[in-house]
Amino acid sequence: MNADGRPAVSPDDGTAEFLALRPRLLGIAYRLLGSMWDAEDVVADAMVRWLATDRTEVREPAAFLTTVVSRLAIDQLRRARTTRETYIGTWLPEPVSAAAFDPLDSLVKRETLSLATLRLMEQLTPPERAVFVLREAFDLPYAQIEEILDVSAGNARQLLHRAQSKLAGGRRRAEADPGEHAALLEQLLRAVGSGELAELEELLAGDVVAYNDGGGKTRAARKPVVGRDKVIRFIGNLLRRFGTSTDVHVLEVNGEPAAKISLGGQDSLVSLDVRDGRVRSILTVLNPDKLAWVRGDGEAVPAGEAQAASE
Repeated sequence: MNADGRPAVSPDDGTAEFLALRPRLLGIAYRLLGSMWDAEDVVADAMVRWLATDRTEVREPAAFLTTVVSRLAIDQLRRARTTRETYIGTWLPEPVSAAAFDPLDSLVKRETLSLATLRLMEQLTPPERAVFVLREAFDLPYAQIEEILDVSAGNARQLLHRAQSKLAGGRRRAEADPGEHAALLEQLLRAVGSGELAELEELLAGDVVAYNDGGGKTRAARKPVVGRDKVIRFIGNLLRRFGTSTDVHVLEVNGEPAAKISLGGQDSLVSLDVRDGRVRSILTVLNPDKLAWVRGDGEAVPAGEAQAASE
């Protein structure tokens, strides 16, 4: 037993080796599932299997554990898809801190973690999503993806192409740099906070969409609000009903700046999809079950610190 009360880790039982790989494994599971709760379960299950494995037969622990976690997550994703089909209102991913995962050392890796991309991934089949995550976020060779998914390399390439085509239908790959993203979020919060909604005309794309996830547990629009004029009216109605909020905190969420806002006694996390200098979508998570980290039940990372840590 360690001095802090935690069990001592034996260097020979495989625990230390697993924990060194845990951020990477958690990053795979979370991207596949969009839920930190489910991702933690998958990684915990993988650890149990790892400790029960004859590790003398494992030549590459990272490859072995990547395979185990990917397959467990794909099975969990198939089950989750059925549940999400009956979800009340719009389903959005659970906001998390990027500090829980491997460093976001590239724009592509950062993009695959964003709430906007994870929302779009919901339209992919489990195999398409798996190939996209393993190839785009972790740059796994097709030979390894072939083994994980039990498909041919040609089929894996086809799955990736289909995934990219589906995602391209909803967004361009040229994302805003972090500075532009943060600036637009600041401008939007300032406009909403002052009640000067006319300023939103210059910030929002004409086809902007506002997605709101209450999960049936709190009041939220159950259908996406589509179009600049409708989104501005929607925000105006909220302000007339609840007033402006002075309880606003900007955090680094899923590798991007976002805002924790309390309005009418209700906590929410607001994230933006920014492209071509405009806000293309506003994603608001209000379901309290998804706000554990945002509320402070997890470790919140102020905007800027997580980005600096990942560079």
